[in-house]
Amino acid sequence: MRTGELFDLLRDGRPWTRAQLAEATGLARSTITARIDTLMRLGLVAPFGGARSTGGRPPALFALNPTAKLVVGVDIGATHATAALTDLNGSILGETDARIAVADGPEAVLSWVVDSVRDLVAASERPIEDLAAIGIGLPGPVEHSTGRPINPPIMPGWDRFDVPAYLQEQYPVPVLVDNDVNIMALGERRGHLRDVDDLVLIKVATGIGAGIVSGGVLQRGAQGTAGDLGHVRVPGADDILCRCGNTGCLEAVAAGPALAAAVRAQGESAETGGDVVELVRAGSQPAMAVVRQAGRDIGEVVATMVNLINPSVVVIGGQVAGAGEHLLAGIRESVYQRSLPLATEHLRIVTSRAGGEAAVLGASALAIEHVLSPEVVEAASEALAAADAAAEAAASQRSL
Repeated sequence: MRTGELFDLLRDGRPWTRAQLAEATGLARSTITARIDTLMRLGLVAPFGGARSTGGRPPALFALNPTAKLVVGVDIGATHATAALTDLNGSILGETDARIAVADGPEAVLSWVVDSVRDLVAASERPIEDLAAIGIGLPGPVEHSTGRPINPPIMPGWDRFDVPAYLQEQYPVPVLVDNDVNIMALGERRGHLRDVDDLVLIKVATGIGAGIVSGGVLQRGAQGTAGDLGHVRVPGADDILCRCGNTGCLEAVAAGPALAAAVRAQGESAETGGDVVELVRAGSQPAMAVVRQAGRDIGEVVATMVNLINPSVVVIGGQVAGAGEHLLAGIRESVYQRSLPLATEHLRIVTSRAGGEAAVLGASALAIEHVLSPEVVEAASEALAAADAAAEAAASQRSL
């Protein structure tokens, strides 16, 4: 077991003794001691409680040191952007936001990100060298391996734009980019469902999409399009045209714009999904009926997903989730009717608890997962060993 793999045990946040680590890994105590020393020199592990040894034998308990590095998580929406500075536990140390349109183009939006990262780190009174990674969520399809948006429908000028390279001109750190629904799923799990390994987060807003976590791992699919529920065909909607060019898509009948149109057809005033939510909260019967039916339509698709991947929790997020139980009731009605009894025996269908913070927390989690991955920690330990060897060789040369 290498140093990076040993560190993976310490990431759970609870304290470990050398003896416990030796028992868990099968490594000799001397090997454990050497690797703990390396992790402490890297700053990733500290004596439990954050105390530092002032001489003599160090404390016997060790745990992840969440203050070792900083990351920034960024949520870019259609008309807004939020950036948060966090430690390695995902605790928010500073946050800023702005009304900025993604349609303004990548240079305008990412220039704001560059300035926000600088200001957040400066406000923390930490050196910029403590910044370890940046995570970003975008409101469109993303090729995760490159961080480039691919044919994003509401992001003119962003197609295949090299987002990581742009930011790395100012900050030479890893930049991880994913779509907004995936990072919302990560944020919900990190913030409120850490003990859940199988969950689906469904965002219902201008569009409809899902972030899928299975076996504790975010599932992106071969090209990063896993979870695109909005363009699954639903029964009885063959005459409704979707913006993708097909007919009968879930988004065309149950996303925010479709709900607003349905409410207007019944004499109410609504331009957006947010307007529909406000009408529901005000007690509008037409709005309640429209939202309940949207829930049934969404539930038809979710039922298939429940049968296929068997999550233990389905989280409903996004703007339209603000309709609360009126939306959930429709979803539950279809899911429990159409899914297998065993798949729904312990299934929970709930609204997001992270709410508006889900995406920025997920972007932070994306960065943290990279920084603390066994591969990255192993590379850092090898670089430290190489530097030690070079220093020893130089010292030896000087003594000749």
